[in-house]
Amino acid sequence: MVKEISAGELAQWLADASAEQPVLLDVREDWEVQLCRIPGSLHIPMNLIPLRMSELPDDKPIVTVCHHGVRSFQVGLYLANAGFEPVISLRGGVEAWACDVDPTMAHY
Repeated sequence: MVKEISAGELAQWLADASAEQPVLLDVREDWEVQLCRIPGSLHIPMNLIPLRMSELPDDKPIVTVCHHGVRSFQVGLYLANAGFEPVISLRGGVEAWACDVDPTMAHY
């Protein structure tokens, strides 16, 4: 099962130095990441996830990120079915992050 997290909740999590920090997995295309990204995120395009899953830790929470939250949810399901847990999808994607957390982030 894939849970979802809001941009505000994720920002609070990342700001909490006492909390275990997640891997931010950005599954967007290269051109999208060049426009904007959440700092510290790991970029693996959605279509390469099956080939590059070995790069992901299996002992840390993974938060999947895309533009609006659809691709990240799909990748989250794929990773959860492959045995990764917990996997959480950023609801609303980087667009929600730009609106709710970082107003300097580019919209596209």
